[in-house]
Amino acid sequence: MKGIFGRKETDPDEIPSEIEEIRRAVMDRQMPEPVEKILLKEVDKLSKISPASAEYTIGINYIDYLTTLPWGTCTDDNLDMDRAEKILNQDHCGLDKIKERILEHLAVRLMKLSAKNTILVVDDERLTRENLQHVLTREGYEVSCAEGGARALEILETRRFDLVITDLKMDKVDGMTLLDRIKAVTPSTEVIIITGYATVLTAVDAIKRGSFHFIAKPLKLDEVRSTVKKALDKGAGTVDIKSPVLCFTGPPGIGKTSLGKSIARSLKRKFVRISLAGMRDEADIRGHRRSYVGALPGRLIQEIRRAETCNPVFMLDEIDKIGQDFKGDPASALLEVLDPHQNSQFMDNYLDVPYDLSRVMFIATANTVGRIPRPLLDRFEVIHMSGYTVGEKVNIALRHLIPRARKDAGLDAFTLTFTEGALRKIIREHTREAGLRELERQISSVCRKLTRKHLKQPFPPQTPLEMTQETVEALLGPGRYHIEIAGAKDRIGCSTGLAWTETGGEIIFIETTRMLGTNRLILTGSLGDVMKESAQAALSYIRSHTELFGIAPDFFNGQDIHIHVPAGAIPKDGPSAGLTIAMALLSLLKKAPCRRDTAMTGEMTLSGRILPVGGIKEKLLAAKAAGIKTAIFPAKNQADIDEIDESIKKNIRILFAGELSDIHDQVLAAT
Repeated sequence: MKGIFGRKETDPDEIPSEIEEIRRAVMDRQMPEPVEKILLKEVDKLSKISPASAEYTIGINYIDYLTTLPWGTCTDDNLDMDRAEKILNQDHCGLDKIKERILEHLAVRLMKLSAKNTILVVDDERLTRENLQHVLTREGYEVSCAEGGARALEILETRRFDLVITDLKMDKVDGMTLLDRIKAVTPSTEVIIITGYATVLTAVDAIKRGSFHFIAKPLKLDEVRSTVKKALDKGAGTVDIKSPVLCFTGPPGIGKTSLGKSIARSLKRKFVRISLAGMRDEADIRGHRRSYVGALPGRLIQEIRRAETCNPVFMLDEIDKIGQDFKGDPASALLEVLDPHQNSQFMDNYLDVPYDLSRVMFIATANTVGRIPRPLLDRFEVIHMSGYTVGEKVNIALRHLIPRARKDAGLDAFTLTFTEGALRKIIREHTREAGLRELERQISSVCRKLTRKHLKQPFPPQTPLEMTQETVEALLGPGRYHIEIAGAKDRIGCSTGLAWTETGGEIIFIETTRMLGTNRLILTGSLGDVMKESAQAALSYIRSHTELFGIAPDFFNGQDIHIHVPAGAIPKDGPSAGLTIAMALLSLLKKAPCRRDTAMTGEMTLSGRILPVGGIKEKLLAAKAAGIKTAIFPAKNQADIDEIDESIKKNIRILFAGELSDIHDQVLAAT
């Protein structure tokens, strides 16, 4: 007869044997000693509980969960730098800074693992020092010698050793004094004491003070080798490298998640991903206590258990969209998880024992860091990913998107090619994005239309299908997006600005006009508080410097000035529109049109200084896509411009300005 949990009901006489099987299973698992003790206590509790009770089933499930966790099971990192670089370059075009950071991580691990253990031999007998140095050097250790305790202290002031082997009886500074000084300064350094005057009391005293072992002379080489090996194995965990906590930020569709997969593949680690978007319950991170019916560990422990390894690449996707309500704050629960100095003792509510997460390589992704809580953001090494240039998109389409779309559309039997002109037409006229998702959809649409066309009127086998600009337009129809700037007219009171959004860089227009009124400043276009204050500051600066710009001092008397940012239904805010607003006002007041092919960005103070802004690369990409010929940036952003690849800066003139008066002649067209 079976019980309610699907387990055959156990005869009371068989209970001890079942408990013993569970006990053996616990003892056979290689897990930390404190965890094993807790589980053995749980087994003892089970032996006193009736198998028919709910507590018995809860206890069985708890023990089963802990015994199936990968406590010490890790995958070995592949530290082949050339292989890792090749994989990253194959999977992703561009993203040089991120690839460099991953290769730096591999280089550090490789250097650490290839480093030899260092040993300092301290003895006032030259023959003993030389013999130990010879034996230990042949074992592969890096060995240094000191002729006494005083000399050893001098060496230890400038260098750290993994192990110190010291004689007990020496002049000036003896072995016990040296042991105390070493443990006070570097507790992780192991110490082995050797002496020809060994007594039980002396050995016990040395062990109490922190000595790893006490060896009597005359020395037995096999004993020395094995003791040294055990001492260095004990301290091996102290040189382990904490995995970095990276946070990839950037517009949607630029490959943040796929980059995490490439990192896992280059390291030969398993890849785990959970989405934090909309997560509102703290228990999803920390788990439920066992007192709850149906209690489970948090998602972190669940996924590590499924991965069956304690060092996967763990991606926390969409961390900027994490929620918060009466059930707790998941973002705060992540503070312990993502702190390399705390997560070695992570406490899940269900496990109720520490679990080491320090070997996990955490990678978070976000569209913007603005919505990530500051304490959580402080745990990350933020790496910003910019949008792709047209050339990079063409390269990615040829290498990845087209082969994938062709296979998905069932066109493997045909040779399908896209000309570069066709791809550029799709990118410029059918997509407007920093990433690649819409481009992939459009390429897939072309392939699906070809498949349907083939079913209506079959193509001959092995027919080469070449997609040109004309065939793309015939299949996709007229372009939805057009370059507005290049053919637009210069207008009085209308300036062109560069803005940054979560989806990448954009072109914005600031329009101004004035009319009879009561000295009001009217602001429209769904502007946020920052942009409203920027407009007020720009107007105040111009009113206080009318002589500098040749404007009548009383221009505002009996006048209303209206500032509008088109696309009024879209909310807009940010600290980079002050310069653009000021130039639109100057154009209006001086009756000189702004050059439409000149775009600018920068925040302006009341004294006319232009402050640096962010999103420089995205703004420059947006300027190129819109046909801008001259882009103006704050002078303090010159270092950001210098880091941008020359191919992006090609065919566009870049100017820098420290004050508004430096560039108003460059923006305003001659009348």
